[in-house]
Amino acid sequence: MSSKKLLSSKDEFNLMAILKQRFEENMVRHKGLTWESVQNRLTGKKEKLWSLNEMERTGGEPDVIGFDKKTGEYIIYDCAEESPKGRRSCCYDKEALDARKEHKPKNNAIEMAKDMGVELLNESQYRDLQKLGTFDLKTSSWIKTPEAIRDLGGAIFADRRYETIFVYHNGASSYYAARGFRASLRV
Repeated sequence: MSSKKLLSSKDEFNLMAILKQRFEENMVRHKGLTWESVQNRLTGKKEKLWSLNEMERTGGEPDVIGFDKKTGEYIIYDCAEESPKGRRSCCYDKEALDARKEHKPKNNAIEMAKDMGVELLNESQYRDLQKLGTFDLKTSSWIKTPEAIRDLGGAIFADRRYETIFVYHNGASSYYAARGFRASLRV
């Protein structure tokens, strides 16, 4: 494990305090789950804690949204009201970034997620998130794009407008100040 992907004891303590407070303030997102069981699962998972910290650092406000009984893993999504500020103005993937001739953004969603140790939400996950609250009323979020669409140069993103979840398409090399990405992590 790279020392770069480790939190100091102080940072780990601070992250756990933030996660605990968010968990307790948003019980509707994880009915039937307890903070103690989540905390026990996180303890000793240094790389997962680092990834959670990256989600937090970039504005994602990660929170537990479920538990997978088959794997015993907790499922965590970005639950910030709008697409995380620290992950906006990026195109979809490296191929799209490399294809831009000018006005290139600094990064792309797929590589950022990989570097953070997380996954982009897919369409189903995005729709599940929207059942827990109202998200992306002013922003939009890249979501995992099926290969058939990506092979043709496109990528998909989603948002919520008029009490409806919309999934749209765009060229994968496009980027906007109000479009970022939401991530998931399994612990």
